[in-house]
Amino acid sequence: MRTRIIGTIAAAVAIGLLAACGPDDTGTTSPDTPSAGQNTGRAADGKDGNAKAGVPNFVGMGLQSAQDGAQAAGFYTLTSHDSLGRDRMQILDRDWKVCSQNVKAGSKQATDTKLDFGAVKLDETCPAKDQAPPSAADGTMPDFRGKSVKAARGALDSGTSITVTDAGADDRMVLLESNWQVCTQSPAGGAKLSGQPVTFTAVKFGESCP
Repeated sequence: MRTRIIGTIAAAVAIGLLAACGPDDTGTTSPDTPSAGQNTGRAADGKDGNAKAGVPNFVGMGLQSAQDGAQAAGFYTLTSHDSLGRDRMQILDRDWKVCSQNVKAGSKQATDTKLDFGAVKLDETCPAKDQAPPSAADGTMPDFRGKSVKAARGALDSGTSITVTDAGADDRMVLLESNWQVCTQSPAGGAKLSGQPVTFTAVKFGESCP
């Protein structure tokens, strides 16, 4: 009698487990139910690929406010550059304002798109067009006159020997090179660069070359 009771209980438990499993609990996943951690390939906008968002218009905003606004819109890959081509660093963003942006306002972009803001200091006027830093293309000396000493240095090979002196009569030290503009140069613009030393004379921006 005891053996029959145990067998009856075991059969009842087995039937209960099968009923609880249901038709889909057979060790495989139902096609309509993604498993835990499965990538459905569907972005926030309902399409394959990355999530997308509209790009706001940042021109005219303070650089810090523009960066905050970009992050609020879902864009976190941000950079900025000097619109005047002087290669200055935007260290304190609140002291700069946005003149241009590399992605058109109103366009819908993947949120991992890099947004690049062209900026000038608050008391400066935005140029009609961003001024790109010079580059020594094809081993030819650019014409650096009017460009910042820092941008000129950055355009030359890192191994180039460069001497910079004050073009004025005060013989000042040229310390913060992004604040100084080239007056004269040797070699001249257009000369072939073959490792020769380079010399610049310069004055501060806002001053006239002698």
